Amino acid sequence: MYEWSQEAAARNLPVAYLFTRPRISLGFAYLAAYALLDWVSYVSPIAPIGVTPWNPATGLSFALVLLLGRNYVPWLFIAPVIVNGFVLDLPLPMEVHLLGALIIGGGYGAAASFLTLPGVRFDRTLSARRSLMLLIAVAAVSTGIVAVLYVSLLTAFGFVASEDFALTTAQLWIGDMIGVTVVTPFLLIVFTRRRIFVPSLELAALVLVLIATLAAVFGLSDTFRVKHFYLLFLPVMWTAVRFGLEGVTAGLVLTQIGLMAATQYAGVHPNEVTAYQALMIVLALTGLTIGAVVNEQLRTQAQLRRNQEALERAARLDSMGAFAAALAHEINQPLTAIANYARLAKMAVDKQPADADTARKAAEHAVAQVDRAAEVVRRLRDFIQLGRNEMVPQSAPELIREAISHCRLETQANHVQVETRISRNLPYVICDGLQIQQVLINLIRNAAESISSGGRSDGRIVVEADLAESGRVVVTVRDNGPGFDPDILARALTPFTTTKEEGLGLGLALARSTAETHGGQLVVESTGGGAAVSFTLPTSVAQPPALETSKTED
Repeated sequence: MYEWSQEAAARNLPVAYLFTRPRISLGFAYLAAYALLDWVSYVSPIAPIGVTPWNPATGLSFALVLLLGRNYVPWLFIAPVIVNGFVLDLPLPMEVHLLGALIIGGGYGAAASFLTLPGVRFDRTLSARRSLMLLIAVAAVSTGIVAVLYVSLLTAFGFVASEDFALTTAQLWIGDMIGVTVVTPFLLIVFTRRRIFVPSLELAALVLVLIATLAAVFGLSDTFRVKHFYLLFLPVMWTAVRFGLEGVTAGLVLTQIGLMAATQYAGVHPNEVTAYQALMIVLALTGLTIGAVVNEQLRTQAQLRRNQEALERAARLDSMGAFAAALAHEINQPLTAIANYARLAKMAVDKQPADADTARKAAEHAVAQVDRAAEVVRRLRDFIQLGRNEMVPQSAPELIREAISHCRLETQANHVQVETRISRNLPYVICDGLQIQQVLINLIRNAAESISSGGRSDGRIVVEADLAESGRVVVTVRDNGPGFDPDILARALTPFTTTKEEGLGLGLALARSTAETHGGQLVVESTGGGAAVSFTLPTSVAQPPALETSKTED
């Protein structure tokens, strides 16, 4: 039988740890959070029925069922009774509280339970745009139905006038809809991502721009506030494009909080607040859609890159297969000749008297065949390497930055931060740029995979470039992962040494070969704080422009 909670645990999401907690404790935690959100958002209410322009608790209810399963639906009936009757102390009869809780709990419990059905194929991680659109559609329908039924209940008991039915219904629908649209995606992202985003100056700038935009909207003329509201699209769109769905959900929460605070500070009329909330729904839907599209684009790019790498590996393996067949054919001949010459030399030595001249000539021919076999092996090594060397002056900082950009998707997927520490006024290096970039890409990817396998949430890779006393440029890739296993460290540079299930064990060996081709050497170190791999490159007489020590974050 399909179990929603078991599926979450099987997918190894961060939310899976909640399934180890007692269900009763999670239920009470939900009640506390529901009451807090309802109390904090109790602004510009329609007295005495308590309808407000923003109901984040509704979004919390959806997230509870979507994350933890249908077993938590009963709590959706309990929360409205406790909060409306005791926390907000609305002056309504108990039967209204109970019937209202039945409408709210039944409506939203049914809507959230529908999304958990196996046939619906809703993805709580919101990895696909389809799941986001499905959530919004179900929220729009369910909040509309609940609003109509709840206001009908209040009208039947005389708390809402018949002529105010439509307006009150619209206000309740907007409040619940914005609560689901803003809060539910944010909670789903928070509880299904191991790491949302890394704090940066750009994020801080976005927050400042958002605050400044709110100040501009509500600090200008009262007559044009609604028109100025569209200025809020700028920071939200910026966040969606730069940080995807993960960033825009957090940005929408901050925007909504800032909007409610600004309307209260500016003394906006409750009906006007509802109008702003209607615009906020449009803003949220736009931001979420753009964020979902950006995420899909990033996933498509990552898949295309993986497919391209797979095709390249397949093509290389195919070529290596053909080359191996040729190698077996070519090396068989010198080996056969060596064996024949060795037998001839042995026969010449065993003669009485020994034929030293024949033995010497046979040995010479055997040595020549050994050299021929060695040349065949060298051709294989040259093939496995990255191709013909094109030794030209190159900028080490540019090589490093380009290599990091090629690894950006892998480092982001493993939640690893990459920094560069590049000394000023580094001379140009003489190297084959393609080969050195490939070495850096291999080392950065290895470090990211090592950090991920070690389970670190604060993964960090530092790529350094400095001028050594020998006059060569030293490039080092450091990480704070688990480091090399002591048993592997001693033979890490030996071909076919690997700890990966699908690895060939050629990465570090080829990196060492490339470093040696450039007249340097590859050094592998393992400390208590991670691992470090460094290699040296020869310098050129030409000088690059002055470069500042820089930092790049992924």
